[in-house]
Amino acid sequence: MYVVIVYDVGVERVNKVRTFLRQYMLWVQNSVFEGELTKAELMKVKSRLKELIDEDYDHIIFYSSRDKKYLGIENLGTPKVDTSNII
Repeated sequence: MYVVIVYDVGVERVNKVRTFLRQYMLWVQNSVFEGELTKAELMKVKSRLKELIDEDYDHIIFYSSRDKKYLGIENLGTPKVDTSNII
């Protein structure tokens, strides 16, 4: 499935969250990652993020679709990463 993760976490946890997510997904913008994950990978990501954040202060949103082609994606400006050639 194709997943977009958007997060707003305390500055003291940002690097830990970003470093972890880079293992599974592409960093496309500050506090935004996207990429293909299996259901098992998504469960693992959610579980680990729950350990890394302070649920009373931080917020993470998961958007998922069965395939990227079903998302209506539009960009303005220059993206950080070109994801068009990712298989």
